[in-house]
Amino acid sequence: MARGKLRIHLGAAPGVGKTYAMLAEAHRRVERGTDCVVAFVEHHGRPRTEVLLHGLEQVPRRELEYRGGVFPEMDLDAVLARRPQVALVDELAHTNVPGARNAKRWQDVEELLAAGIDVVSTVNIQHLESLGDVVESITGVRQQETVPDEVVRRADQVELVDMTPEALRRRMAHGNIYRPDKIDAALSNHFRPGNLTALRELALLWVADRADAYLTQYRSEHRVSKIWGSRERIVVGLTGGSEGRTLIRRGARLAEKGAGGEVLAVYIARSDGLTSASPKELAVQRTLVEDLGGTFHHVVGDDIPAALLAFARGVNATQVVLGSSRRKTWQYVFGPGVGATVARESGPDLDVHIVTHDEVARGRGLPVARGARLGRSRRVWGWITGVAGPPLLAALLNAVDLGLANDMLLLLALTVAAALLGGLLPALASAAVGSLLLNYFYTPPLHRWTIADPKNIVAIVIFVAVGVAVASVVDLAARRTHQAARLRAESEILSFLAGNVLRGETGLEDLLERVRETFGMESAALLERASDVEPWTCAGRVGRGHPVDRPDQADVDMPVGDHMALALTGRVLPAEDRRVLAAFAAQAAVVLDRRRLREEADRARTLAEGNRIRTALLAAVSHDLRTPLAGIKAAVTSLRSEDVEWSEEDRAELLAGIEEGADRLDHLVGNLLDMSRLQTGTVTPLIRRIDLDEVVPMALGGVPEGSACLDVPEALPMVAVDPGLLERAMANLVENAVKYSPPGAPVLVAGSALADRVEVRVVDRGPGVPDEAKERIFEPFQRHGDAPCGAGVGLGLAVARGFAEAMGGTLEAEDTPGGGLTMVLTLRAAGTRPEHRPAAEPERQAS
Repeated sequence: MARGKLRIHLGAAPGVGKTYAMLAEAHRRVERGTDCVVAFVEHHGRPRTEVLLHGLEQVPRRELEYRGGVFPEMDLDAVLARRPQVALVDELAHTNVPGARNAKRWQDVEELLAAGIDVVSTVNIQHLESLGDVVESITGVRQQETVPDEVVRRADQVELVDMTPEALRRRMAHGNIYRPDKIDAALSNHFRPGNLTALRELALLWVADRADAYLTQYRSEHRVSKIWGSRERIVVGLTGGSEGRTLIRRGARLAEKGAGGEVLAVYIARSDGLTSASPKELAVQRTLVEDLGGTFHHVVGDDIPAALLAFARGVNATQVVLGSSRRKTWQYVFGPGVGATVARESGPDLDVHIVTHDEVARGRGLPVARGARLGRSRRVWGWITGVAGPPLLAALLNAVDLGLANDMLLLLALTVAAALLGGLLPALASAAVGSLLLNYFYTPPLHRWTIADPKNIVAIVIFVAVGVAVASVVDLAARRTHQAARLRAESEILSFLAGNVLRGETGLEDLLERVRETFGMESAALLERASDVEPWTCAGRVGRGHPVDRPDQADVDMPVGDHMALALTGRVLPAEDRRVLAAFAAQAAVVLDRRRLREEADRARTLAEGNRIRTALLAAVSHDLRTPLAGIKAAVTSLRSEDVEWSEEDRAELLAGIEEGADRLDHLVGNLLDMSRLQTGTVTPLIRRIDLDEVVPMALGGVPEGSACLDVPEALPMVAVDPGLLERAMANLVENAVKYSPPGAPVLVAGSALADRVEVRVVDRGPGVPDEAKERIFEPFQRHGDAPCGAGVGLGLAVARGFAEAMGGTLEAEDTPGGGLTMVLTLRAAGTRPEHRPAAEPERQAS
């Protein structure tokens, strides 16, 4: 069955018109004959949105009971049974009420897509999981309802529903978004102009990044090599010299002038060894470009201008920044230089900036070595000198009689010149042609291919031997230079790899990206299998192109052990590069093993924590739960005994003992269940605005009368909490304080406001807790000191802190002035943050 398509309307904030745009799209599709239904759309009392629901088929919602309330949710089974072509599902990041099939609405959407149903949905930018920290720093709100970025990125279409902050605030002021009693609070908090502008920028940048990723994929699939200047990408070419810092800063300034500009600094390690860079300076420049928001790249290329242009076109760059040449004037006789070559060959779609700096015309300043492989032009001139030079020299010598010795020396000098220019073969050709000319023109008998004097034979042999020797020395020197340069380039790459490991860059995908980038490949993948008969599986992959399932399908495969291989696609790699590739492959295997060991350690830690809790739970059951059970059983046995005639006071006392034991059991079991929910992460608070005096007094109902006094002013700000969780947390704190307070010293429960927070202090006059033990008392199954008999299993404070943190608050222990312990519960004031759900939704009862 073909998977359905997902279309998402993305907005910067509530009220920009996402639901309105989704319903308008649904009407257009219905008019075209598409079978479209409303699976779940919440109009929040907005008249214009509600009007658009008319004329659209709506699947009846499923009502779920939770904590005494009834809440409507999308009926996933009904939608699947209806099987429309398109389903409208509002609020993709919504958290379903406990009891629904899935915890999140985006999981419901995944089931609809898997069933072949197209889905149109909505989401706000602040609900993307990766932006949680950024949104919290902007608005002061930590979003509890989030959707993984990958879910949104996989969408077939993402449409931005945009509105200026001024227009959105006008809509809010006119009552088109929230109810009138919510407008002032919203305008002064979440809907401030600065907040809306920042959220709008986040949404625009996110959509732009997704469009850029789609463009890159399209260019790769259609093999588009021409640069499309859709956004400014500045490539800064580095040589490893000190001028690189100036170039990086200039590139960053150019990027700032364009919207969404990027800076990519690249250093190309030449395998021919023409230059060598300072690793220390490269490390400084890498740190600088990353601090400026750019990225650093390290590649290998024999031809620096060609490699630089290939890199720029590969990343769809629009501009290249290079430094002015440091060569002196006389050095230009050897060629135009990298900057001039790049500018000449860049074409009309790539701008090249040549930036001046303090090192211009001061010499390279870096060690210079001759090329390992002789260039094409040198080989051509070597052949011209070796083949055409001797006849031209012979014609000149025929006009001037210098003698046989001088003629031989001149031809020998020409052979040496051919060796220096073109290497061994041109020198051999020059020696052969020169010896024939000597024989024909200058050794008796003249103009014949014979030699009369044996001395002349010795001279010609020496001539040929010297030419061959000189050519061999030149060729050997060239090969040794090539080997040295190659080893130096490899050492630079291996040093760079070691630096990544030392800096902690040990992600497998990051390492594979370095491999792909260094060798100029299209993709890199690490494949593995359990045994020789098992199929290969991919442990990690980066790059574009068709994925490979086996190492033999790749252009280059590097075995790592018996059942692992590094596979590269894009081109056939030279044999001399495989040594460096082997180091990368070994490091990739180490990174993979380290990641799996870390995962195993995390699992072992989780199991150890679970075993510790189970052991403590068994100890609690064996003692703390047995005591009240034994008391209840003894009292019941006494009441049922027919041998003793109990008075009314005795019967009342036994019944009171049964009730007390049952209350203790209920309290202990409740804490155990709460702790298990916290340990498994199933506590989902339903936050709403509430006054403290509505909850805190109820928490004092479980302690003896007169053992606690309450001081919570009515003027305190409202708090954003889950009332049920707050009541349980406060009850545990008060009961714990009463246990350790001396007789006649009631516990004080006081509330106060501090900035955007509300503090509730539970103060006792007991023995107190040392500073080193203040954190330990919040751990499960921990009781400080010699706890009195029946003091519980040590879960009360752990549960209280867990509930406090689940509601976005904190719980800390402080010393009470004059002796004792004070528990400080800090909650966020409702006016400083928006509610967990949009204000127009019905408030739900706390969990």
